[in-house]
Amino acid sequence: MAVVGQFRLGRWPTTPMAPSLRYSGSEPMLIHSRVSRRRFLQSSSLALAGAAHPRLWATPSSSAPASPLEEFTYGDVSLSSEPHERQFQHTISVLMNLSDDSLLKPLRKMAGQPAPGEELGGWYLYNPDYDYHKDGDNGFAPACTFGQWVSALARAYAITKSPQLRDRLLGLNRLYAQTVSPAFYIKNRFPAYCYDKLVCGLIDAHQFAGDTTAFSILEQTTKAALPNLPPKAVEHGTSWRPGTDESYTWDESYTISENLFLAYRRRAGERYRDLAVQYLDDAYYDPLSEGHSDLNGRHAYSHVNSLCSAMQAYLTLGSEKHLRAAKNGFDMILAQSYATGGWGPDETLRAPDSSDVAASLKNTHSSFETPCGSYAHFKLTRYLLRVTADPRYGDSMERVMYNTILGAKPLQPDGRAFYYSDYNFDARKVYHPGRWPCCSGTLPQIAADYRISAYFRDPRGVYVNLYVSSALNFEQNGTKVSLSQHASYPFDSLVHFVVKTSQPATFALRFRIPTWAANPSVTVNGKRLRDSVIPGTFHSVEREWKTGDQIDLDLPMPLRLEPLDRQHEETVALLSGPLVLFPIGKGPCTATRQQLLAATKSAPDQWQAETPSGLLRFLPFITIEDQTYSTYLKLA
Repeated sequence: MAVVGQFRLGRWPTTPMAPSLRYSGSEPMLIHSRVSRRRFLQSSSLALAGAAHPRLWATPSSSAPASPLEEFTYGDVSLSSEPHERQFQHTISVLMNLSDDSLLKPLRKMAGQPAPGEELGGWYLYNPDYDYHKDGDNGFAPACTFGQWVSALARAYAITKSPQLRDRLLGLNRLYAQTVSPAFYIKNRFPAYCYDKLVCGLIDAHQFAGDTTAFSILEQTTKAALPNLPPKAVEHGTSWRPGTDESYTWDESYTISENLFLAYRRRAGERYRDLAVQYLDDAYYDPLSEGHSDLNGRHAYSHVNSLCSAMQAYLTLGSEKHLRAAKNGFDMILAQSYATGGWGPDETLRAPDSSDVAASLKNTHSSFETPCGSYAHFKLTRYLLRVTADPRYGDSMERVMYNTILGAKPLQPDGRAFYYSDYNFDARKVYHPGRWPCCSGTLPQIAADYRISAYFRDPRGVYVNLYVSSALNFEQNGTKVSLSQHASYPFDSLVHFVVKTSQPATFALRFRIPTWAANPSVTVNGKRLRDSVIPGTFHSVEREWKTGDQIDLDLPMPLRLEPLDRQHEETVALLSGPLVLFPIGKGPCTATRQQLLAATKSAPDQWQAETPSGLLRFLPFITIEDQTYSTYLKLA
């Protein structure tokens, strides 16, 4: 007899999600506005507020797990979803084809060593005479992505077990070790940022690729870096290095605790726990923990990323204050998000009830810093989901995945990278004008992380979080189990699962039921379960499973409208399930509520609606290529 039930751990907002960040690219005539990280603090007149809208905040629940849900390993999950796998394979291929000498060139030059090979250029270039006033992106952040690329290669090895990947990774780490020098941090305007990425790369190389030298290289790196870092977290835009220009105030020391806590937890040494505590930015976390928004005007990606440090403070130290800060901070960001799940137009977080997000639909094309922002968002929602088992965090992760990062233009071998999603009424997908920007570092990391975000576990069984064609292989109480997932989701409402076991075994399968699902249902071996399947919960089916058992999850997706915020209820996005449907053509387009909700499918991944100006076509973000589009429409 199956035991079925609901795991309700909070409520998702009953009103739509709000607006998100910005973008820019390299195609002529399209960069109407560009505020990259390099320029974020050059102007003190940025509009600093985020559009909030009415919502129901998460409510405490006794159903929260006694201990955090466990992640599966990268190798436990294989993806058969074509867009996910294509993005992963392509980004790793680009990294594998970069020469060692080019990757090491800025590190060697800054250490005063011979530096053969071709320059990668762009952000990655080291130019000792760099002037941010005139040199643009060329030489802005030398070698800033090296650690992220090492991390991505380590995660890719954990997925593929490719000997070539591991050999490349080990070789790069040994070559890097020969360049470690205080000069790298003295000459770098982003010493904390670069140190953070190098820590991540080295601990991932140790954890996922078994690099036995990684911790000793980490010690070298830490010894070289620490004298050249601020003694504690320094806020973005605060001067702490005498005799340097404004660009030296844009470092991100307030984000580094997350990877330092992880280094400690992976047994690199107690000093990393102490350093993590030293760099916790409690001036930021304290107001958030008390329910007060202090997001206004802060750099968007790095401060969302810093909430991941707060989560690691909870997971490592048990600090309830930091858990409250992360939960409240997430809700405050959610309240200023676009329908896509993105946030932070012009890389700036906003104040509650601001009109700035609405204004961004006309005044910027830099709406969401996509690979970096998505990477931070995935980590934060993964931490929160593990700690609370609240499915609304999975809803948010899914929305960001399908409407932002999975639709990013592919990383190019010459360093052209997708940076901003554009939510303007006259939007296009374009490449960032500066080669090898920060987003070229996070894209391969998040492409690997889809796997560890799809499923979680507790002693009783498995939580299914993301609906992506995939297979999970695990062991439950000594029984080997394979759970395969087959779907055309999110273009079709039906998700099909097949179970294989080495012997019959009793455990729970818990399925995330999105808040938007209309009359969802669960069928086991052709028999529809009678228990109510409630949106906004994990629906649990606990029974004895055996090879050949099948589950069909139906998540009906009626079209719905989500207003931008409560001040702009006539500005709406059209959604089907987790997908925002983007009107193709220059906007703002105008239609009645009835016309939009009567839109029909003209192809498996296309919709159309009759409007006052004629037939209007809609595409999801993942299928938009070079078309002009908008995100929001105006209600007639």
